[in-house]
Amino acid sequence: MNRAPTALIADDEPLLREALARQLGEAWPALQIVAQARNGREAVEQHAVLRPDICFLDVHMPGLSGIEAAQRIGSVAHLVFVTAFDQYAVQAFEHGVLDYLVKPVEMPRLAATVARLQARLRSAEPAANTDALLQQLAAQLQRSTAPTFLRWLRVQVGAHVRLIEVDEIDYLRADAKYTMVAWRGDGGRPSEALVRTPLKELLAQLDPERFAQVHRAVVVNLRAIQHVARGDNETAVIHLKARDETLPVSRSYTHRFRQM
Repeated sequence: MNRAPTALIADDEPLLREALARQLGEAWPALQIVAQARNGREAVEQHAVLRPDICFLDVHMPGLSGIEAAQRIGSVAHLVFVTAFDQYAVQAFEHGVLDYLVKPVEMPRLAATVARLQARLRSAEPAANTDALLQQLAAQLQRSTAPTFLRWLRVQVGAHVRLIEVDEIDYLRADAKYTMVAWRGDGGRPSEALVRTPLKELLAQLDPERFAQVHRAVVVNLRAIQHVARGDNETAVIHLKARDETLPVSRSYTHRFRQM
């Protein structure tokens, strides 16, 4: 194609949209991001007006999912799914019909996707007719009962907003109307910041296989625990692998560590 290729990015998380746009700018400088959509409905509407060559669609979006948006967009654009759960796109990828990226998007994987898209555009290869495959993926998504847990958390660090992977969090502690998040920053350095979301609300979004409440004001990443020392009156103290501070375990929660 003689003109610059164009693309649309749809994701309900603005920081992730912006991050993918920056990564695409590095991997494919000639690509023009002509629209960023907050949900599937906006993606369909903006595509109808702007007709971008490529649509990067988050699988999980409120209202209209990425797969449902792709069904409405049809074969007039090359489709790339962006998903935190690759089981929804593996079948399509194995057939070589659709491409997908797994969050957090890694540059080598993105570069391979870009190379495939560039080859299709150079050869003027039309977007594949994926109606049947998208129907299968939509049905698979509807059947899935796997809960979707929080993967990233936005925190304010000075004048900057950081996107923290939940796996990097050591613990969370209630602080009045806020929650203090303690995580391992660059190079594993202990870092802390406050978020406005209450601890109770955050706990409901965390994977219970990884995070446990150990005190009315404390939630800990079980993988961050070095050992648990029993105290008086059926209490305990948690010692962490990468931090000097300890965390209290109240009597109501010591049963979690009876086998530790």
